[in-house]
Amino acid sequence: MEKDDRQLEITEQDCADARALVIPMFRRAHTPVLLLIGIVSVAATSLQQSLAPDLSGFPASLLTAGLLVAIVAPVSWVTLRYGILRGAVGVRATSLARQRQLERDQARRELEQRLARAFEMADSEETALDVVGRALELIVPDRAAELLLADHSHAHFEAAAVSTASAAAPGCPVDAPDRCVAARRAQPMQFTSSGNLDACPELQRGAGDPCAACCVPVSIVGRTVGVLHTTGPEGELLDAPTVAALATLADEIGGRLGMLRVMAETQLQAATDALTGLLNRRSLGNQLRILQEQGRTFVLAMGDLDRFKALNDTHGQDTGDRALRLFADTLRRSMRPDDLVCRWGGEEFAIAMADISMPGAVAALERVREQLALAVDQGTVPRFTASFGVSGGAPDDDIDDVVARADAALREAKDAGRNRVTTAAPAALPVVETKGVS
Repeated sequence: MEKDDRQLEITEQDCADARALVIPMFRRAHTPVLLLIGIVSVAATSLQQSLAPDLSGFPASLLTAGLLVAIVAPVSWVTLRYGILRGAVGVRATSLARQRQLERDQARRELEQRLARAFEMADSEETALDVVGRALELIVPDRAAELLLADHSHAHFEAAAVSTASAAAPGCPVDAPDRCVAARRAQPMQFTSSGNLDACPELQRGAGDPCAACCVPVSIVGRTVGVLHTTGPEGELLDAPTVAALATLADEIGGRLGMLRVMAETQLQAATDALTGLLNRRSLGNQLRILQEQGRTFVLAMGDLDRFKALNDTHGQDTGDRALRLFADTLRRSMRPDDLVCRWGGEEFAIAMADISMPGAVAALERVREQLALAVDQGTVPRFTASFGVSGGAPDDDIDDVVARADAALREAKDAGRNRVTTAAPAALPVVETKGVS
């Protein structure tokens, strides 16, 4: 217990509250004590005169009692004021500080639990950042507050969340993690005034009137990726519990963002091809089934690098990989944002285009061939071309049949001399037997 008391922070407010509680109690008890002392003194003196009447008379007893009270009263007051009273105030202040610490600890635990539950339900960064905005409103309801996060390059800060209680963000002008003092020091920092000599340089160059600020870094696995930034009236610093609450929020959002990013990276790795970054075969199949469930038609193109084996054998696997990446990048840049581009396997690729006519799909693939020729002319890889086979798909088509028709069209393009786009013949209509008709 003594160790806890030494670590306990007893504030001036605790002492003032203790004095306000203890002094009235002593004042109420002081007068009866003095009266009791007087009565006892009078009784003692009277008894003495009764037993020894030759010493003095009753007036002398009263005088003796008065003198006794005059002597005892100041002594008792000094004793109470500077001895017992001081000790009682100290004990009471310690009790109040301990009670305040327990309340702060309880509030911190409740905040941690609430944040943990909220972030646990956040299944995306967007949802997690919405939690941050609402949490800032709860922690600093009377201040402008925001979360700045580093982009994927970790070279720039961007405003990712703003307190829902404020009409506008504080607008910290810092634009990079290495320029943020709190991020560099990896610890919360407060500034009494943006105009002070030792204020944050970024805070000093911010627009607006002088203000106080608090900055709390956000880290993921020990690396600072953001900062919680709040501003308020000049000279008004946040108290320790509020700074601790912001630190708790920073810890929680850092942990959740780290987990969400790991999960997203894992899902991305499972859904994409490692070499080109395009969708893999399984992912494309899932996306095509979604298109069919939505009742949408699509065109499927199978593409293949012409004479890729010869290029790979002649120039080496590294050159072959560079050719595959160049072709994948050309597809990404040439197709529509909603088109599905996939590395089917080896040097074969698949492109699914929803809600497009067959002539429109063919024209898009012709543009791919043109862009590929321009990219190859840059000289980063030996010259190569690509061929495509195209087939239409409907909501009730079997996906394997659509792929087979596109593959057959691709073989026709190869047989016809390569470096071209060939469309598959329409699917044969089912034969319907008729009876009684000649």
